[in-house]
Amino acid sequence: MLEQLNQAMDHIEDHLDQSIDVVGLARIAATSEYHLRRMFSALAGMPLSEYIRRRRLTVAGAEVLAGRDSLLDIAVRYGYGSGEAFARAFRAVHGVGPGDARRTGAALVSQPRLTFRLTIEGSSSMRYRVVDRPAFTVAGLKARVPLVHTGPNQAIIEFVRGIDPGILERLEKLSDQEPQGIVAVCDDLDPSRAEGTELDYYQGVITSAAAPEGMSALAVPAGTWAVFTTSGPAPQAIQSLWRDVFTQWFPSNPYRSRPGPEILRTSLSPDRTEADAELWLPVEREQS
Repeated sequence: MLEQLNQAMDHIEDHLDQSIDVVGLARIAATSEYHLRRMFSALAGMPLSEYIRRRRLTVAGAEVLAGRDSLLDIAVRYGYGSGEAFARAFRAVHGVGPGDARRTGAALVSQPRLTFRLTIEGSSSMRYRVVDRPAFTVAGLKARVPLVHTGPNQAIIEFVRGIDPGILERLEKLSDQEPQGIVAVCDDLDPSRAEGTELDYYQGVITSAAAPEGMSALAVPAGTWAVFTTSGPAPQAIQSLWRDVFTQWFPSNPYRSRPGPEILRTSLSPDRTEADAELWLPVEREQS
């Protein structure tokens, strides 16, 4: 997988002054567009689209400082329809406009070219299983919240705190499938997985029953799921599990992520500082 991913990085470098089709990149990486975006974000710490934008503006920055071509020629070469659009994008990355950069020889920001390597630490084994599941329903309360990669998600914390415990007790009685009990479900995430983009967050249960009146329901079709378990400090252990799945497990196993909700069942210690967690991710086998 990493060899093909690096071939996709080579393709980006060769086509920074052309339109880059992510579907074509996924074909080079021998995976789906969905999984490529998901994998890249986890490995690089930024969305694929942001990396391409930063690489283009890094190369464009060098051409701006070289002074051989007009700023408009450089803007058009790297896909900007006007000098104003190029100047805004340039300033957002470099902190200075292209005209000022050329006049003053300002120091610019460089986005290095990425190459991916798999580092095997071997300090612990990742506990997982792969299961096929029939269709089921997520029933519960829903909120639209921002995506937070590290640290507490304050929007989720406030949403959960505002739920009447009696409602959760009613919901828990509907739980009749794995993972049992109250679960957190994330769905409809932005393909970029960028920090601050929004997602649907459910606090609910996995059930074959209909959602109670006044609550939200998410119908989930039959499919294959990879189930991962971890224990450790909350929320760091859970957030690290998400990262490790995409940086270690997927590159080493013949599966890729597929569209669908991500389900997390968490059991907290009495002081809420430690957690046992079970993460369910929708997957499919990579096609050979």
